[in-house]
Amino acid sequence: MSADDRLAVVVAQDRTQTVIDRLQGLDAYDDSRSVQPWDDDSVAVPVTSVPADLAVRDVVRQVGEPRLRDLDDYLRERGWTDAEIDLAPASWAVVGSVVLVDVGDAPRPEEVGAALLRLHGEADTVLSRGPITGEHREPAVEVIAGTGDTETVHREHGTAYALDLAEVMFSPGNKAERSHMGAVVREAREGERSEPSETGAGAARHATGERERVLDMFAGIGYFTLPMARAGATVTAVERNPASFRYLIENVQLNEVADRVQPYRADCRDVTPDLAADPVDRIVMGYYEAHEYLDAALPALAPGGVVHMHEATPDGLVFERPIERIEAAAADAGRGVEILDTRRVKSYSEGVAHVVVDARIE
Repeated sequence: MSADDRLAVVVAQDRTQTVIDRLQGLDAYDDSRSVQPWDDDSVAVPVTSVPADLAVRDVVRQVGEPRLRDLDDYLRERGWTDAEIDLAPASWAVVGSVVLVDVGDAPRPEEVGAALLRLHGEADTVLSRGPITGEHREPAVEVIAGTGDTETVHREHGTAYALDLAEVMFSPGNKAERSHMGAVVREAREGERSEPSETGAGAARHATGERERVLDMFAGIGYFTLPMARAGATVTAVERNPASFRYLIENVQLNEVADRVQPYRADCRDVTPDLAADPVDRIVMGYYEAHEYLDAALPALAPGGVVHMHEATPDGLVFERPIERIEAAAADAGRGVEILDTRRVKSYSEGVAHVVVDARIE
């Protein structure tokens, strides 16, 4: 279709869906282009031809290249006003076959869900997500569209995560950090790491051909355990939430790393004393209040080993507070500290950042 042939019919905004349904029935709706605002109370609906008996305000030509359709387009088709669209969610995440979205103040959440299913044809369920609460950090979700199947398999950088999003949490914003932890192990194993400070127990073990030994103190469904095990580490994975632990076991099998993962359903404080006699090379502390467990973690870490401590930190204390906490815990244990790296992972809440500090403990 040439630019001169890109026709659109102008109709009242509240007739948008009715007109689209009629055009689709006549095979005259051009779904390669989006519905666009025309004036205060009307929209331009793209057509391949104009039915003779269709009541319209005007027939116009749309010029320019067709653009990718977005959530606004699908909501506008449903008759949403610009003011309502301004309240629609600006971001969401596709986890396997499930769309996770915070609908906020958007009107008619079920229409938001239906629009997201049209936007993401690979998904079959849309969940409105609420806060993560409770001792086991359990999600609050509500099905707003689709089949309602909350169990799925999410694939990310070659790692498969089976989970039920109604039972366990999954943070799409941690994607880069999950990948990073696999890369840390892989680069050390291949001798490609450029930072000279990333030496010590793990590097020495790699030099002798042994697998790096890692403790994941808050393993969940295997968020960090799986990419590290796939990269070649032997991981002691500790998780006390029974639902998360069930998926941890499933994911270990799914990713074919059962020979490299030792899962424990326990409180990590009950596991670390057993590692003191044969400490690990690396400890991952993927919990926002991980600093409370440093006294249990450090005795299980070999001299020269690395700790990766996560924290939810007020913006004004990034990265000062987590570094001070690591240094204080190391001093109490009579050990030295070298800060290797600091990272902002994502926003945790308004004015609070999810950060990670990597530190070598002598």
